[in-house]
Amino acid sequence: MTRPAITRPPRWMRWAQRALYAFALLCSGYLHAATPLAGAWRDVREGDTPAKAMEDFRQGEMNRFNPALLQRLPQGARGSWVVLDPQPPWVQEERVLSIYPPPLGTVTLYDHNGPTVSLGLDDFQAAVHGHGRLAFLLGRDRQASKPLLLKFEPSARIAAPVSFRLQGWASYLGEDARWLVFATATLAVMLAMALMALCFAIILRDVTFGWYAGYILCYALIQGIQTGFVYHPLELYWLGGLSITVGSAAVALSVAFASLFMIRFCELQRFAPLLRIPVLALAVGMVAVVLMRCSQVDALENIGQLLVNPLLTLGAALLLLASIVAALRGSRHAWFFLAGWTPLLALTAMTSAQVNGALPGLAWLNDAGLAAGAFEAAVLSFGLADRALMIRRDRDEVRVLADKDSLTQALNRRAWNEAAILAMSDPSPRPQSLLFLDLDHFKILNDRRGHAAGDEALVAVSHALREELRPADLFGRYGGEEFVVLLDGAGEEEAMQVATRLCRRIHRLEIAVDEAHPQLTVSIGVAVRRANDSIDSLVARADQAMYDAKLAGRNRASLQRWHEESAAQRRVSRTGRVPQHTP
Repeated sequence: MTRPAITRPPRWMRWAQRALYAFALLCSGYLHAATPLAGAWRDVREGDTPAKAMEDFRQGEMNRFNPALLQRLPQGARGSWVVLDPQPPWVQEERVLSIYPPPLGTVTLYDHNGPTVSLGLDDFQAAVHGHGRLAFLLGRDRQASKPLLLKFEPSARIAAPVSFRLQGWASYLGEDARWLVFATATLAVMLAMALMALCFAIILRDVTFGWYAGYILCYALIQGIQTGFVYHPLELYWLGGLSITVGSAAVALSVAFASLFMIRFCELQRFAPLLRIPVLALAVGMVAVVLMRCSQVDALENIGQLLVNPLLTLGAALLLLASIVAALRGSRHAWFFLAGWTPLLALTAMTSAQVNGALPGLAWLNDAGLAAGAFEAAVLSFGLADRALMIRRDRDEVRVLADKDSLTQALNRRAWNEAAILAMSDPSPRPQSLLFLDLDHFKILNDRRGHAAGDEALVAVSHALREELRPADLFGRYGGEEFVVLLDGAGEEEAMQVATRLCRRIHRLEIAVDEAHPQLTVSIGVAVRRANDSIDSLVARADQAMYDAKLAGRNRASLQRWHEESAAQRRVSRTGRVPQHTP
């Protein structure tokens, strides 16, 4: 009996199935790694004790909440009690209780059978610390089903919503390592982009790169403080107790730098001039807020604290509006700004809504700020690179325009001199010759037919000469009706042949002058470079040879022999006849 053929799915489908299976296993392990929790909280009252708080929990007199979701704990003047009740199945093992995102204030874990432990982001004495969260290590001897009592100490900052997670030690270490890799990578991207921008600011002397670097560095500092990265693992001890002041200053400075960066990067002066002054005023206002916050004067500090949030809200809307207007009016780089800024702005709005109790299931928003910062840094870096390339292209175009004669499009005298000096600095033994060309009776053409006809003649002559010369030959307008050509690799014979050919070509243009001089011609002086020649001496000798050609009747080329200076040993050839001279 013949077995039916088994059709195997395509390779890509088999790999997709394996990937989905691995992802399912990973998610399954992740979901079951944490112990389910029930939670309750209430404000700390006068005369409260841990025992009284636990009694109220057992009596059901606390506010219930889901610890897996973000919960904002309104903190009174004395703080808040939180009780976490582990749910079955219970596993008696070494566990870790983590609080995410980490609150900036101090949190205390009470234990009747063991020591009371207090943790804070800027606490450098704790033996075990979470990265990106607060983490309490619970030993094996602690009963797995026993409720956990926490006290959130009052903080000067607005209480951000937090979630709680209870998991095994091995599971916690894996999750902690993944977060550490993620945070390190994103902060490294931001710092790398900022340092690169600082280098370009110095090299290009463009303050736009400096404002960008300041903005990215401040944002990286904000994220480092909010996630606790600057405390653990970086252990920047000098920030201990200064998180509120430094964080507020970093927020204000980031907006100031972003405003100054945007003014130049999006070219508001050109594309949105009416919005330039408000954006500049925002930058100045943010700097003033920083000075108030750091003044050590209570009244000024309070005013600065009151102004931060309104200015942040107003500033975000203003920068968004200015970038949209500039982009719609033709600013290429405003689109880069929008691409990098808009996701961060949306994320900030979602985080603000979360602080007010919305989106409790999106706990990842806090870490998304790191990813959004790295994304914005990369996008704006691409924009800056594009800007640098455009500046370079514009400079090259300006240089070309500055080097070219506007009428004939040949190199002008300055540019030709620079290029000729560079060509003569080549130590190779190849011969070099210089042709000095002067149009015959050009002044008469200008006087009889007008300057417009003279300009047309110069353009036609320049075009004809370029067609006869090689691309490597250095051709320029020396002044008026004079042109110069540096021939690389051409000795006496080759230079005279080229000069004679040029005389013939100009003669064939048949540019009329007047009755006495039927058409425009050219006289050419040829000089071969000596070992000790400079560009000035070479031009002087070719110029003298050109005058010899004029004296000999014009419309011809004259060679100044490099080994003789007397006029008797200079060879003059008429147009239409290749010169026959002895070496």
